[in-house]
This record gives sequence, structure tokens and C-alpha cells, in this order.
Amino acid sequence: MSNVLDQNIQNYEMLLQDCDDVVKRLMPLEGDGGFRIYISYIDVMVDRRVIEESLLEQFLAYTHQQHMQTPTNKSFITFLKDSGVATADVKESDDFNAVISAVLSGDTILFIENSSKALIVATRAWPNRGVGTTETEKVVRGPKEAFSETIRFNTILIRRRIRDTRLKVKQKQMGVRSKTDIALMYMEDLVRPDILQEVQRRLSLYDIDSVMETGTIEQLIEDKWYSPFPQLQFTERPDKAASAILEGRIVVVVDTTPFVLILPATLNSFLQASEDYYNRWGISSFIRVLRYIAMFLALCTPGLYIALTTFHPAMVPSSLIFSIAASRQGVPFYATVEVILMELAFELLREAGLRLPTAVGHTVGIVGGLIIGQAAVEANIASPIVVIVVSITAIASFSIPNDSMVSAIRLCKYWIIFLSAILGLYGFMLAMLTILIHLTGLRSFGIPYLSPFAFRGVNQGEDLKDSIVRMPIFTMKRRPIYSQPGHRKRLYSRVDTWSEREDWDAAETHEMEAREESRQDD
Repeated sequence: MSNVLDQNIQNYEMLLQDCDDVVKRLMPLEGDGGFRIYISYIDVMVDRRVIEESLLEQFLAYTHQQHMQTPTNKSFITFLKDSGVATADVKESDDFNAVISAVLSGDTILFIENSSKALIVATRAWPNRGVGTTETEKVVRGPKEAFSETIRFNTILIRRRIRDTRLKVKQKQMGVRSKTDIALMYMEDLVRPDILQEVQRRLSLYDIDSVMETGTIEQLIEDKWYSPFPQLQFTERPDKAASAILEGRIVVVVDTTPFVLILPATLNSFLQASEDYYNRWGISSFIRVLRYIAMFLALCTPGLYIALTTFHPAMVPSSLIFSIAASRQGVPFYATVEVILMELAFELLREAGLRLPTAVGHTVGIVGGLIIGQAAVEANIASPIVVIVVSITAIASFSIPNDSMVSAIRLCKYWIIFLSAILGLYGFMLAMLTILIHLTGLRSFGIPYLSPFAFRGVNQGEDLKDSIVRMPIFTMKRRPIYSQPGHRKRLYSRVDTWSEREDWDAAETHEMEAREESRQDD
């Protein structure tokens, strides 16, 4: 910044040349010496009422109080900071880059005569659609509100649910050109320091042009980029994000997108829904078991059908294999080609239903599936049993509550089909084994992906109470392994004595110390 107002204006307007949405105005204040200020902001990104009432009216009042005397830059800046601007968020800056960034973020800047500092006044009022309802994670029982594209709305929706001073929000910008605001939200006493440091380190590794959605950050900071399985969880539900924070996890909020990232993540977390904790434990457990069965069906049904009917028909009951053989009479394709063709047809229907408007998309998905299936059977392109197999696979995949996990299963399904078509049941088992080995080697910021199934002894086995079966709330007294040891007790019963609570805290501290010693030995 320069002491010469005209020089500052020239540099500023040169950088924002041909930006017609930027309002720029040079205002001479009343006085004998021609004292001037320069005000600038981006139209529609600011609150005009704040500018008119908090800035312009105050300027006029100040010059009137000075009785037409020329103010000095020092007295004028002091007046503006202390009482001249009717808003609390006012700061000085002598960094031109910071001034430009503030304008592009929706603030109003003031250049003042004979001053090497500019004033930045918070006047942001971005266009937004407000708080809407969930689109991808609908529930029957539970909150209906969803995140929006405004980062501050999203952080407030989480703070509304966690009214604790230990909830921290660390904000930074990412994207050389987009300068997208990103916020890390976590509980100071629950989050693992090593995970928090690792997240911050990975975010600082890259300089990228722009960040338009959380998917960009997910692909930059995940552990294994080549894995089809998601290692970070995304959600549009504030209650789900708040619950994750209370488990010791970290939520990454990105401006301009209604989805937030939750990390670390395990396979178990992708099969959980918010509604599981609002319903009674019996029905929630039943639905979770159904989800795991659905995941297995969506992954294995086509490959298992190919392996049994092509290589091992003797393993199928005679009446069933005769029925399958009769239904395939006249079909000119091998079972493998038949299954792949129908699977691809249903994939196309799925994508078409997603891209079309909601009402039309549902119609295309249902009617298109029925028509194509029936027409394929009548034209002897596919057998009825294959249509049933593909339909079961599609319906099972819709039962999984996370779209990223559905996409991973869709990809792995073709790997199982490929090996089953070559080696039969041996290929099916080999494909399942390779997927299982891959899952055991995955970690999400140091947390094993198959936890708690592969690490039952960790956290005293408490994590199994919220896995395939969701036990009653009063039995889940400890937080999952995402949280910091020593701070995992989350539910105390009033019948518990203080000595018992001290014993629990001492046991957690002992576990933390033992883990640290083991890590140092390794």
C-alpha cells in the first residue's frame, strides 16, 4: 500500500480492470482541503443496507461534526474504527493482496487520503438458497434440514447442535484462483492430535487452481488413491456431522457445496444411517443386518450365478437347474455376456434417472426397467432368471445409504463377474479373497478400515455394540476408537458412583499410556 491515494486507486483498478460487477467510487468529503476516500465492493455480494447506513451516513455525520474542517487521515481512521462504522467487524490492512481477497470475498474496502492502510468492512451477503431439506439421505424420523452452499450457514447448523466451547473451527483458503474457504471442525478434547495434524499436513501439500466441491479435497488427501472404496465419508445432514464430531472425528466444510467430509471413516460407518439412532434398537438392528445382506447380494449375485450355472451346475438343485435351462432356450449368448449386457442396461437406466428431473427420472427408472426387461425376454436376448438376478442386484444396491460405497460395490461386482466367468466358483472365491485382502490393508488416517470387526479387542470391544447390530443406547457408554484415549466415556448413569467413574477414567488413561509405549517400541 502507498501513502498516495491516487496510486492505490490506480493499482487497484488495474487489477480489477474489465470487472464491471465491481463498484468503485471516489468520494470527496466536505471540507476545505478536499479530503477524499475511495470505496469499492462487488455488487450483489454485499449488504447495501450496511454500506448505506453503517458507512455513508457516518461519513456525512463526521464531516458535519467537524464543522466543515478538513479531517486528517489519522483522526478519520480512528473515528471509523472506534465509532464511525456501525459494525463490529472492521480491520486495517496494508497488504494489497489481502485487500483484493477481501473484496472478492464480499467485503467492502476503503482507501483513505494520505494513509498507507485500507479499512476492510465485513458486508458479506452472498446469494444463497437458505437451509433446504435433504435430497440424498432422506429419513422418516429425524431432522429434515440439510447443509447449503454457504460455509457459514453450515458451521452454524453444526454449532446449533453442539453448544460447547471445545468445538473448534479452523478456517483456511484453498485454491490459487478460487480461494475457496475451508473449515475444519472438531472437538478439542476428543480429536486425536496425530489425526488432526495429518489432515492439516495433507491439505497444505497441494497448490491447486480451484476447489469447487468436497470431492476434490477427498481425492487429494485420501490414503489409497487407487482403491475403489471410499476412505472419507460425505454427508449433507448436519445431525450426522455433529454426531461424528462428538465421536472424535473431523468434519471438513467447504464453501459453495452442500456436502461435508467426515474423517476418519471405516467400512462400518458407510452402512450406518442417522435414523438408526432415532429408532428403537430392535428395528435399527434388523435394518442394519438387511443392509449387510444387501451389500453381499449387490456384490456377489451376478458372479455367483455365472459360476454356478456355467461351471458347477451340479451344486444347484435339479429342479432349479432344469428351470434355468428351460428359460435360457433360444438365448444366443453365453450366461456371462447375457449378465453383462443386462447389467450395463440397468447402469444406463440408473444414470438416466439421475440426470433427468425428479418426477421424470423416477418414471424412466421404473417403466424403463420393466419395458427393457420384458422386451429382452420376449426377444430371447436375455432369460427371465438373468433379469431377476440383475434386478435383485440393483435393488440391493439401493439399500446402501452411502453413494460412494454403492459406486465401489458396482465396480467390484464386475471384477467378481470377470474371474467367475474364467475360473467358476474358484474364480469367485479368488475375487472375494482379493477384495477382502485389499480391505484389510486399507486405513483411513491410521484407523483400520475393517474396524471393529478385525480389531475386536480395541476399545474393550465396545465398538461392536454399534456395528452390524446396534445395541440399546444405555449400553453404548464409550466413544469409538476415532476419539482420543482417556476421553472415551460418553455416558454416565446416575446409579454409577464417583469412584466407579474414576476407575473408568483411570482405565482409559492406562490404555492410552500402554498404546503410546507400544507405538514407541514399534
